[in-house]
Amino acid sequence: MTHAGSGNGLDAIIDFIAGSLGGTALVYVGQPLDTVKVKMQTFPQLYGGMVNCFMQTLRKEGIVQGLYAGTLPAVAANVAENSVLFASYGVCQKTIMKLTNVQEVEDLSSFSNASAGFLAAFFSSFMLCPTELIKCQLQAMRPLRTMTAGAIGGMLFWTVIFPADVIKSRVQIQETNATFIGLFRHIFRNEGFMALYSGLQPTLVRTIPATSTLFLVYEYSKKFLHHLLDKPQTPVE
Repeated sequence: MTHAGSGNGLDAIIDFIAGSLGGTALVYVGQPLDTVKVKMQTFPQLYGGMVNCFMQTLRKEGIVQGLYAGTLPAVAANVAENSVLFASYGVCQKTIMKLTNVQEVEDLSSFSNASAGFLAAFFSSFMLCPTELIKCQLQAMRPLRTMTAGAIGGMLFWTVIFPADVIKSRVQIQETNATFIGLFRHIFRNEGFMALYSGLQPTLVRTIPATSTLFLVYEYSKKFLHHLLDKPQTPVE
């Protein structure tokens, strides 16, 4: 195939840009509930639940200074992570295609796509810890299936790693010198097991629209860029 190298480079650039746009969309859709999550994780005694925390923040701090506090660094972080993640994902897919003698991305098995996603997450972790990104056979999915896969993957991811995220938030907010294990034991002993899942509800609620938007914006940005550059691409129906 002619100009295979430049074609692969163009694919990586398109994946990078589409991932950046998807990461930006994810932040603006999900930031208010992410703020609620962090507040409930770090000061669980102050709030009577997700709605109470949301309303208190809105009433006392407003939309921009309250619910959207920290948006700019969040955008920078998500753009960095998702652009690298999706660019790496495309490169990893092509590498696996060569190793398995598969001609089209759509013909990759679920295991091959999952392997590409795992490798891409490894590379993106050099920028940031991977977020809720489970991407299996994304190119072959229609918008609803793409959004559903992103939402389910994100919810499962957060449910598994949430205790670690609670500890991370407390370390960042309280500036404690305690070790990860030490803080885990302290929370478990003094506040109970469920304190490690304080703030999970707004996180799961946020994950559904935010992660769905991430994948949808990524797919359609990628399709638009391929169309703009006159490069054939499997359409998203």
